[in-house]
Amino acid sequence: MPELPEVETTRRGIHDHLLNTTVSELIIRNGRLRWPVPSDLPELLRGKTIYSIARRAKYLLLGFEHGTLIIHLGMSGSLRVLTEAFPAEKHDHIDLILNNGKRLRYHDPRRFGSWLWCNTPTKEHPLLKALGPEPLSSDFDAPYLFTKLSARKTAIKQLIMDNAMVVGVGNIYASESLFRACIAPTRSGNSLSLSEVTLLVTAIKETLHEAIAAGGSTLKDYVDSDGREGYFMINSYVYGRAEQPCRLCGTTIKTIRQGQRATFFCTQCQH
Repeated sequence: MPELPEVETTRRGIHDHLLNTTVSELIIRNGRLRWPVPSDLPELLRGKTIYSIARRAKYLLLGFEHGTLIIHLGMSGSLRVLTEAFPAEKHDHIDLILNNGKRLRYHDPRRFGSWLWCNTPTKEHPLLKALGPEPLSSDFDAPYLFTKLSARKTAIKQLIMDNAMVVGVGNIYASESLFRACIAPTRSGNSLSLSEVTLLVTAIKETLHEAIAAGGSTLKDYVDSDGREGYFMINSYVYGRAEQPCRLCGTTIKTIRQGQRATFFCTQCQH
């Protein structure tokens, strides 16, 4: 599933192509996504100008004067900017055609993504209003996280993957951040000292920044807006490296299941 770095990479990739352009047409070939694409969406967008391209958690927000188009890539979705009207392939469900001759094509084999319209402030939308702070923002700092963890006995890895705690720290990046902070993924949230939480916040920010710079991580279907795969996973410390030696100490990387997700860690480096 595309996570925050992949979605941010996509946002940056489409930004200059879409900003201040006008929608000529919206073609919906298959609107049966996670939620049905609104039937009146083509009419709502036709002739309207895109004034902003933002991201909130894993949602892309295309801002218009009269509302916001909310796009989620789901499990296997991707957006590509095309300079020609190339024939649509099997899972190319939506084309957003622009007045500059380009088009934004949405590809989603599993159809678990979404294209939704919001004509109220996005912070009030049901999908967005309960989200925690952005991990790369100043709102996400050690005092904030330490306070949130102080009464929580849940394992720290599961807590930092909770979107009500902080958005966008998916499974890959949670494992990688905990390794960098030298914190075992099984420790309870309230067992962490302020100094450990400070290290963890720094590790999360650094991991996400590096992942964005690398174009995200490719696990199956994800490609960026130019069709390129992300390569962050090439240099991962623990994720996907079960039974391989730790890059720092040589200890065999272990894997366990937490919340039905695979967790990778080094028993020597993380405690």
